Amino acid sequence: MSVPPTTTADTGFGQRAARYGAALWRRFWNWLPATIDRRVVALAWATLVVQIGIVGTGGLVRLTGSGLGCPTWPQCTPGSLVNTPEMGIHGVIEFGNRLLTFVLVAVAILMFLFVVRMRRERPDLFWLSLAIGLYVPLQAIIGGITVLTNLNPYVVGLHYFASVVLVALAAVLVVRVYATPGPRELAVPRWYAVTTHVTTALVLVTVVVGILVTGSGPHAGDGGAARNGLNPEFMQHVHSWPAYITFALTIALVVGAQRTDPVLRLRLWTGLLLAVELTQIVVGLWQARTGLPIWLVNIHMVLAVMLVAAMTVVVMNLKAPVSAPLDPHIAPAADARRA
Repeated sequence: MSVPPTTTADTGFGQRAARYGAALWRRFWNWLPATIDRRVVALAWATLVVQIGIVGTGGLVRLTGSGLGCPTWPQCTPGSLVNTPEMGIHGVIEFGNRLLTFVLVAVAILMFLFVVRMRRERPDLFWLSLAIGLYVPLQAIIGGITVLTNLNPYVVGLHYFASVVLVALAAVLVVRVYATPGPRELAVPRWYAVTTHVTTALVLVTVVVGILVTGSGPHAGDGGAARNGLNPEFMQHVHSWPAYITFALTIALVVGAQRTDPVLRLRLWTGLLLAVELTQIVVGLWQARTGLPIWLVNIHMVLAVMLVAAMTVVVMNLKAPVSAPLDPHIAPAADARRA
């Protein structure tokens, strides 16, 4: 069979299409931010908000017993990607939460595209956005494993902890969007930095123990799901120990922040951290004394990742750019630090 020869008209059309495609690409590339602007800042905040929000909707799935509303993964039910009317409200809730993953993916892709032109000037933003973008599908896979393991409490806990990591990364991204690029150095007394890192470790312990507490309690995500076998009343007490130590150390951070350089804004961020902890303690005590109502448990779960975000911001503000001017009242402490 002979192949028809390429005509001049065909060649001309192909060239025009190629030029048109190249022009569209150049317009799109030039539309992307080359420096930090309002779009980048807004999308960084959107990244943090959606990562916290998915914890709330995921908690709703678990607390309403909808964890197996879609009994398989990646399909919702064998032979159907979406929930069916026969699956009822549990199918709607579980499938709705799965759909929100696409929102996280879309935000992550946009965030990456919005910093890709500044990858040389701001490699921190490039790698952070890339890490978040790659982590979101991994989080979805862990979510799928929770379904395939019939809501094994340890896998469910891992799924929640993956969100904790994503929220922390998103908080770092928000801080770095506002930060001056370049080398940074410790801008607080050494004792203050050590206390902050110890507090961070205790926040992590509190969250992990809280995950174990939830895995021992009544909210399994489905009536037939297993529990981890730990004593829930005893675990609640164990959970409170690092939480109260964290609270005491945070008070020390708030007091110490009064003597730090105002440019670090540690007075604001430690105050926010303390406010989140106070709210978390009140909600925790309230839910324990009222039989763990689902709405309070869900608030408690969301507050836990907000606590992680606030703690992350405090840690990120311990350093300042080397060239940043220091408050003259703080200069002696800074000079001692550099010595």
